[in-house]
Amino acid sequence: MQVSLKTILNLKAPLSRFVYRDVQLTGGEDPRIKVQIEPRQGCKGRCSGCDEICPGYDRLPPREFIHVPLWGITVIFLYCMRRLDCPRCGVTVEAVPWSSGKSPLTTSYAWYLSEWAKLLSMQEVARQFKTSWHQVFSAVAMAVAWGRECMDLTGITAIGVDEIHWSKKQGFMTLVYQIDNHCKRLLWCGEKRTEKTITAFFDWFGDQRNANLKFVCSDMWKPYLKLIALRARNALNILDRFHIAKKLGEAIDDVRAAETKELMRKGKQVVLKHSRWCLLKNPKNLTDNQKVKLKDLLQCNLKTIRAYLLKEDFQNFWDYASPAWAGKFLDQWCTQVMRSRLKPMKKVAKTIRAHRQLILNWFEAKNVISLGAVEGQNNKAKVVIRKSYGFKTADMLKISLYHKLGKLPVPKLAHEYF
Repeated sequence: MQVSLKTILNLKAPLSRFVYRDVQLTGGEDPRIKVQIEPRQGCKGRCSGCDEICPGYDRLPPREFIHVPLWGITVIFLYCMRRLDCPRCGVTVEAVPWSSGKSPLTTSYAWYLSEWAKLLSMQEVARQFKTSWHQVFSAVAMAVAWGRECMDLTGITAIGVDEIHWSKKQGFMTLVYQIDNHCKRLLWCGEKRTEKTITAFFDWFGDQRNANLKFVCSDMWKPYLKLIALRARNALNILDRFHIAKKLGEAIDDVRAAETKELMRKGKQVVLKHSRWCLLKNPKNLTDNQKVKLKDLLQCNLKTIRAYLLKEDFQNFWDYASPAWAGKFLDQWCTQVMRSRLKPMKKVAKTIRAHRQLILNWFEAKNVISLGAVEGQNNKAKVVIRKSYGFKTADMLKISLYHKLGKLPVPKLAHEYF
């Protein structure tokens, strides 16, 4: 059975009210398949403004639409757009089923590029399919706009709020994730890290869905805590374990830096050189050299080692099963730190005391939701930025993050060629 290209096109990209006419292979070293499209006989055009069927006015010069490539050969649809005399909109250009607006890409090709852009960087997709970065980005923007409009927001009971630093000039981007066990995705992102930003999320999410939230995971930043308590009153606010560990690590760094300067000033041997990661990493993850270095440091009477031992002692807090016993341990640990005369560590202890109940909420949720999901999603967001070597505008970053992390719905058409 012989099969023509028109038969394949009618199978994979059928057109209502239009027909495929001539198919030509042109070009030498850079071959192209050009497909002529004509209106079906007796079918009037459809107004692009009101979607009503209208009589014709005249026809425009041929316009090219890039379709999904065939065996690496560019496929181009050629069509002379009709202008219509619409009684409601006036003289307008007709709407065609294979493309929308003024896009030079067919809808099928736009979805095709957007699906590939989930796996590769946009620049790599453009290089592989011999198109431009701007066309790939426009395809991704189209997919994100469609997906955000059709996304399902029902059944969300747990969210995580955090931020990433993405630009020296423009600063932070606030990210809100869904962290339910059955679904982990990016829900919303907004520019900067202000009270106005997080307010914009709760306004977008809606009062009814805000009331249905049971858990909200965040760091200790005051605007977050204030707005969560105000707008998600039924939710249990949990402080992210990662941020507490981060504060302890920063305190050890401060103690180590101050003690190193003091030893150098006194002319003593600086044994703390090249010891930063020995003190900050989980002991299970240390390399052989780092284990030897840490063993030598533990034999020294240093302020840094005292801070390190306090940090390691705090890790026992997460092993408790009872919030009551965990609270007693937390109180004893803070008392011990306040007597240590290590200012950076005392600062952390004061912060922990101020947020004691929010930290203990971790035990209420640790077997119910995935509390490490926020940091995991943040790492994925940073990978998106690194793979793209940064973004010029916040809007470009938002579109890329939604596309990669949003788990947005796609139409059946998106899987026709992928």
